[in-house]
Amino acid sequence: MPYDNERSQSDESRPTVRRRSGRSSLAVAGAALVSAALAGWLVWQGMSGPDDGIPPAAAAAGATSGASPTASPGASTGTSTAPTPSGSESSAPNPPDAPTSPDAPNPPNGPNGPLAGKVVVIDPGHNPHNRDHTAEINKPVNIGTTSKECDTTGTATNAGYAEAAFTLDVSHRLRSLLRKLGATVVLTHDNDRPYGPCVDERARIGNKAKADAVISVHADGSAPGNRGFHVILPASVKDGAADTTAIVGPSRRLGEHIVGNFVRETGSAPANYLGGGTGLDVRKDLGGLNLSQVPKVFIECGNMRDSHDAALLTDADWRQSAAQGMADGIMGFLTR
Repeated sequence: MPYDNERSQSDESRPTVRRRSGRSSLAVAGAALVSAALAGWLVWQGMSGPDDGIPPAAAAAGATSGASPTASPGASTGTSTAPTPSGSESSAPNPPDAPTSPDAPNPPNGPNGPLAGKVVVIDPGHNPHNRDHTAEINKPVNIGTTSKECDTTGTATNAGYAEAAFTLDVSHRLRSLLRKLGATVVLTHDNDRPYGPCVDERARIGNKAKADAVISVHADGSAPGNRGFHVILPASVKDGAADTTAIVGPSRRLGEHIVGNFVRETGSAPANYLGGGTGLDVRKDLGGLNLSQVPKVFIECGNMRDSHDAALLTDADWRQSAAQGMADGIMGFLTR
């Protein structure tokens, strides 16, 4: 999550995951949601200044999400800044039956497909080992406009499914889908580092790869009742080492493509606690965006602290649909 709370889902039945076989009805529902989202976005655009970062609806909701502008400055991942519950994500191990990525081998990068010649960087939020390296991840790094902690542990469901495990799982699924489309795919990490990488390094990886698109995968840790997904876009920032002038426009287009396809593939609605129903949120406090020189967005796939969303996030079929929505959105952005 860019920063990271939720009640247990143990007493609630898991919601039915919409399968791709029901695509025609989903397409109608998705189209209606996206139309409403775009209308909300136009209203927000008329109400907000260019550097507001968070639309007025978010402030009015009083959200405790990592994407909330009222978040505590004491926690930072380069994504959200809301305080995490003491001991929850850093001490709670993944449950023994925590879902993991499929064991099928990933197809190699290849020259064929609609994304041949395109480079996509996937940034799995946080790191499962961060909880064992709190001193290292708490060291400040320059995010262009100020300094923030290197990284954080991320959030978790009340049942103990860690955000860092979720982001790796979805990132692996997304990598497989993009490689099948012909893209060259780079991960910022693959559970192969003791901690991190720090938020500034995550941005540099995308820049060095000269990525055509970068997506940072997260799940939020807002209050129960706050549900849905949202895509975080870079604000216009030109200060110190940060200059997002060239990427604001293309990053917004990337985000809009992802929102529409994520709705269609997962059946999830845009967040009800920020973004005015658009599924889009603009921020200028995230190092991963501020330091990027290539089109980049973050996606908060749902709220791990809401029991309904948590049931989706821990469902392997839903996570595959989430990866498909991201892949379709990236392809739409890169081929139009």
